[in-house]
Amino acid sequence: MGNPDTKAAFKERVGHWACKLDVNVVWLGVRPMRNKWASCSTSGHLNFNTDLLNLKSELWDYVIVHELLHFFIPNHGKLWKILMRAHLGDYETYEAELRVHRG
Repeated sequence: MGNPDTKAAFKERVGHWACKLDVNVVWLGVRPMRNKWASCSTSGHLNFNTDLLNLKSELWDYVIVHELLHFFIPNHGKLWKILMRAHLGDYETYEAELRVHRG
C-alpha cells in the first residue's frame, strides 16, 4: 500500500497538477484497483491505484495528467495526445513502462 508519507506526497503531486491544469478536484482517493491505474468522474472525483505509490514519480505524473485531462477531453484523441505531449513530452515512454508494470 505504500507508506503514509508516500501517499501524502502522491496526493500533493495530484494537487500540483490539478492547480496547473485548472481542474477542481472534489474528492481524491488512493485505493487498491484491480484493472486500472486510475479513474475519474465528471463530478470531480478521482481515484488512483495504490500500486502507483511503488513506482517512480515520472509515472505518477503520467497517470495524474492522463486522468486530469479527461476532465476536459473524454477520449484519447488528437487533442488529448497534443496536451499530454505539451505537459509531459515523450509521454509514450511512460505509457509503455506502465504496461510492463501492469503485465
